[in-house]
Parts: sequence; C-alpha cells; structure tokens
Amino acid sequence: MNPELFIAVAALLLGLLLAWAFRTLPRENWQILAALPACRHEDGCWSGTNLTFYGVFNANAYTLATGTVFMLLGALGVPARVTLLFTLLILGVCMPASSLVARIVEKKRYTFSVGGAAFLGILIAPSAILLLGRIGAGGPFDLPVMPVMAALATAYALGEGIGRLACISFGCCYGKPMEEVHPILRRLFAGHAFVFTGATKKIAYAGGLQGREIFPVQAITATIYCTAALIGAYLFLKGYFRTAFLVPLLATQLWRFVSEFTRADYRGRGRISVYQKMALLAAAYGLVIGAAPLSPGLPVPDLTAGLLSLWHPAILLLLQALWIASFLYTGRSKVTSATLNFHVIKENV
Repeated sequence: MNPELFIAVAALLLGLLLAWAFRTLPRENWQILAALPACRHEDGCWSGTNLTFYGVFNANAYTLATGTVFMLLGALGVPARVTLLFTLLILGVCMPASSLVARIVEKKRYTFSVGGAAFLGILIAPSAILLLGRIGAGGPFDLPVMPVMAALATAYALGEGIGRLACISFGCCYGKPMEEVHPILRRLFAGHAFVFTGATKKIAYAGGLQGREIFPVQAITATIYCTAALIGAYLFLKGYFRTAFLVPLLATQLWRFVSEFTRADYRGRGRISVYQKMALLAAAYGLVIGAAPLSPGLPVPDLTAGLLSLWHPAILLLLQALWIASFLYTGRSKVTSATLNFHVIKENV
C-alpha cells in the first residue's frame, strides 16, 4: 500500500474525529456512558457505578497506540511475539505509573497522569530493547533501537492525542478562562473556546468554571499530537527512523512544557510544574538517544506487511483484551456516583 495514501486517509479520519469531539464532548451528556446498579436501598432506589466516556477514549488511545507499534514494527519485519514482549513490558510499567505519578505529584488518589507515565516509558524503553536483545542477541529477539524508539514515539503521540478526547469528556486538564490568557491567544482562538456543562465534570467541581469560555488547550494538544504521529508514521515508513523518533518526541514534550502555562487545573506546586520538568528531561534524553548511530543494514519498511501483521487472531484478541482492560481500569468512575430508580411503564403493560 502507498504510504502517502495511507497517511492521507488516516489524516482524514483523525480530522473528522477531532472535529466531532471538539464540538460535542464538552457537553454534559458526554461524560457518563452508563450506570450499573450496585446496592439497593430501603426506599427502592439503587446506588450505581458510573462507566464513563473517559474510559472509552482512554481504551481507544491505548489500543490504537499498541496497534500502531505492531503495524510499524511489523512493516520492519519484527516478529509479532517480539513486539508483544516489548509492548507488555512497556505497558506493564506505564499503565500503573499513570496513577502512581499523579498520586505523588498531585496528592490525589483517583487521578491519572499520561505525562508521568510517558516519562517513565521513554526512560525505560532503551533498556527494555537492550534487555530483549540480551535474551537472544543476534537471534529472534534482536531489536534495532532507533526504529523501535521511533515506533514507540509515534504510537505515544497518537495515543495521547486520542487520549485528550477523554480529558474533554471528563472536563480535566482544562485551560484558563479566555479572559486570562494572552491577548494574542484570545484573538487567535476567538469563537473556538470550550464551554463545559455539567456539575460532575472536573472543571465544575474542582475549578468552578462550568459555563464559561475556556481556552481549548485539550483541542490544541490533541491536534498537535495527532499531527506529530502522522508525520512520525510517514517518516518511519520512508525509512527515516531518527527523524521519525525525534519529531513526535520533541513535538509532544516541548508542547507539554509550553501548554501548561495556559492551563488552570492543579499541576502541583511551583511556577514550573513537575510535569514540565519531566517533559524537558524527556526531550533532552531523546536528543541523546537520537544522536546514537543507526544499526547497519536496516530494511525499508513494508506498509502492506505491517497492516497484514495486525490481521492475526492472536493480535486481534490481544488488542480486544487490552481495550477491555483499559476501559475497566480507567472507565469506572471513582469520583462520581449514581442513584437509580426502576419502574414499570404501566401504559405499556
């Protein structure tokens, strides 16, 4: 398949998704997906557990990112079982870290930090690659460092870009009121501000900013990250592995540093947050990795082979299981509850 056509179709689909999400997800009815009855009270009502669209978009993000890693490394001829071991190792660290880092930095129990998880992922990825290489040096587990890092950076950019839609739905990671941002930004984004509705969105109960025009930092982040992912994927498929690694990594980390100056949610103490420091360290660490020499004799990626590598029962089942696990991990709300009342519609009996 032609890489240019693939990237163009992917860009069109992502553009349609983002345009719909920016228009729709700030509304109140796009936070709770469903409520499951859990405990019946004496008055006949039930307490319910809320399942959220936050979990849906996070599950989509994890699954698309993982599928991207399989596709890109499959295009390079890396066996699926090797990619599986590497992916499980990275996810096994990053998914729990998304909660642990937020708990340490923000002192909040039921919060997730993709930035903190990504920082740890970037740090451990080269060691994970070398570890798999030591298991079978020169054999089936021998992974080329730069292409794998490029695939990981591209997948991360796509995953967090889609993951920002979860933030819009939940009303977290929100920007400052439009009147508080720089006048240039105010003019540039006039008519594109977010207005969140619903008392259960985080921007309402944590910031008291529901119903006000908010700088759309989540939308800008999603657009920059998805664009960086598309550029990274195209460069990867053309064989420019070093650039395919640096473009999405630097775009995501430098924008994370800049974007936090436009945010109003709590990011820890200090004018420069811990997350901003992590982003700068990750960018610097990436430049060091990017300066390393490329492995000799790397093949030209084959997009068709990469797409076909996804069409395998084991890979499809893995992606489905990952979606379910991600949804159950991030989609069961710990900060909202529901009261349910069931009754018979008498005129339909």
